[in-house]
Amino acid sequence: MIHVKEAIVVEGKYDKNTLRQLVDAPIFETGGFGILSDKEKLRFLRQVAEKRGLIILTDPDGAGFVIRNYLKGALPKERVYHAYVPDIMGKEKRKDKPSKEGKLGVEGMAKETLLTALKNAGVSLDGETPVSHGEKITHTDLYELGLSGRKDSRAVRQKLYEKLSLPQHLSTAAFLDAANLLYGREEFFALCEDIV
Repeated sequence: MIHVKEAIVVEGKYDKNTLRQLVDAPIFETGGFGILSDKEKLRFLRQVAEKRGLIILTDPDGAGFVIRNYLKGALPKERVYHAYVPDIMGKEKRKDKPSKEGKLGVEGMAKETLLTALKNAGVSLDGETPVSHGEKITHTDLYELGLSGRKDSRAVRQKLYEKLSLPQHLSTAAFLDAANLLYGREEFFALCEDIV
């Protein structure tokens, strides 16, 4: 078991069960879209974030990003961390057929994938110092690379998301956050060379 200081919020009970086998941390469920109307649970998650820090770990599909973006806007930004799992096509063992988008959710991810997502969120696992990648990537960098503010920016970002194994539903701002968690500025520019 890996100790995580922060609490973790996931979409549902199967996600929670999967994480409980990997990490020693408080894990809470949003109840899917239920969080959008559950003021009490939102108030509770806000308190958890303020006191302990909160990692948002949702599925890489459209529904997961609706929940993530809602929480991102409703919780204290400086105490919230974002863990992203990649788009991996498949179905969970307990299901008869794949999800609507055909992607694995948190419950279907390999242990190593989940631990990498948590580590890349910028939190410490088992007391290790979070990874720092040096100089930050900026909005201006994204614009200059053609990844934002241009007619075809979304299509270019989608190619880069695929190359970097990032979820396709990332907004430009979320992509910038993820890129700064995962890469240093020089490494990021090198990764973009054959895309932009």
